[in-house]
Amino acid sequence: MLLLPGSFTAFPQELPVSVHVLVKGKISDTQGKPLPNVAVTDGTTITYTDKKGAYHLESTRQSMFVYITLPAGYEIPTEDNMAKFYQRIQPVKGKFRADFKLRPLVQNDQRHFAIVWADPQINNKEEANQLHATAVPDTKELAAQLMQEAPVHGIAAGDLSWDAPPIIPEYKKAIRSTGIPFFQVLGNHDMDIHVRSDEQSDSTFRKSMGPTWYSFNRGKAHYIVLDNVFYFSDGYNYMGYVTEQQFRWLEQDLKTVKPGSLVFVSMHISAYTNEKARTKASADQPGDVTMNRKHLYKLLAPFQTHFLTGHTHYNENIIHDNIYEHIHAAVCGTWWISPLCGDGTPRGYGVYEINGDSVQWYYKTVGKDRNYQMRVYNKGAYKNRPLDIAVNVWNYDEAWKVEWYEDDQFKGSMRRETEYDAAVTDFLTGPQRPAKYPWARPLLTDHLFFATPSGIANTATIVVTDRFGNKHQEKIILQQ
Repeated sequence: MLLLPGSFTAFPQELPVSVHVLVKGKISDTQGKPLPNVAVTDGTTITYTDKKGAYHLESTRQSMFVYITLPAGYEIPTEDNMAKFYQRIQPVKGKFRADFKLRPLVQNDQRHFAIVWADPQINNKEEANQLHATAVPDTKELAAQLMQEAPVHGIAAGDLSWDAPPIIPEYKKAIRSTGIPFFQVLGNHDMDIHVRSDEQSDSTFRKSMGPTWYSFNRGKAHYIVLDNVFYFSDGYNYMGYVTEQQFRWLEQDLKTVKPGSLVFVSMHISAYTNEKARTKASADQPGDVTMNRKHLYKLLAPFQTHFLTGHTHYNENIIHDNIYEHIHAAVCGTWWISPLCGDGTPRGYGVYEINGDSVQWYYKTVGKDRNYQMRVYNKGAYKNRPLDIAVNVWNYDEAWKVEWYEDDQFKGSMRRETEYDAAVTDFLTGPQRPAKYPWARPLLTDHLFFATPSGIANTATIVVTDRFGNKHQEKIILQQ
């Protein structure tokens, strides 16, 4: 007997949740050719299609969906560009049939692109209009360019709206306008509060977006989406936590993934962030990290794993052994009152180019060329260090180099320090800051770099080299 996940769906008293539902069907391409070895799941058990493309699994009335792990080489089924790889289980006399037809890709997907939005977080029509006017056309333009080279898909890494279910149609309108298929991730602002359990907190999301954990393939890469927003009490209370049900599902999912393969795991809350070290706090905030992350690390250790997360509204890269976590700054900037996030990262999104077993990436600022990767500050920008120049390198990791020249003479590496971004500080603490969202504040970041030019120097040149050898350079005339 299979034990299936809890659900918000109400059932008639005469049908206990333990009643089995036989789910079966066939998976084929659009020409009717059966597709064998395709994974099918109800969120607990994974089964596979046979050589005739047929499958069957026993579920219970607690399972809301039957869905597939999309195989490589096929288009992502969509409904208004929202990925639609699932069907709602609606049994008749304990049975339900779900067939899936997949269209082969015209382009080879061994090379493909993934665009990752984090935290669009719209709460009202005015904020939705900003989303439509900024990230949407920027993403659409870039995606159209990339599609000339290879397939492109998107992942929205949570907080799609901001505690505002009525605004969800505006989010869907935004996704439809990007021109590419998007997969959705549950965020803390996408959950229902004032309910009695974590399972019930996902009700609105599942009705609007589908399952909260699933996987799909593109080329040689395997993508996994998890729900690590664990609601634990009445009111707005949650922590980063992966449930046992998801772990058991994930163990099954990874059995067919070859060790050494590229695996992308998208969830809303970071696996980990260095915020505790930056702020000198005594402990991590349970709502900002995944509390049982070490078990995720262990399961994912055999693979080339990249976490794709959001939540914090700042940009940070964390490397744990062979696991790389990309924490993406927010599409909404500082909650739509500023185009800069609290750490000085401009609103934007991640872009990943996957080619076979390798991946490269960059952060794309909305409204800027892909080469816009830093912001330079002249002397005087920091009142507490008036003789220093500074640069914010928002997608920095330890494989990058940040160097400088004084009057065209090489001076070496700049000093990496934990500080507040000057522009964000001016905006959020100065007289011009908007009254809206008075709790918004600058955030300490460790992707700021400083140098102290000599008193007679006229110019300074900052040269930043990313881990892939791409150079970004800016020369300034020094303030005297």
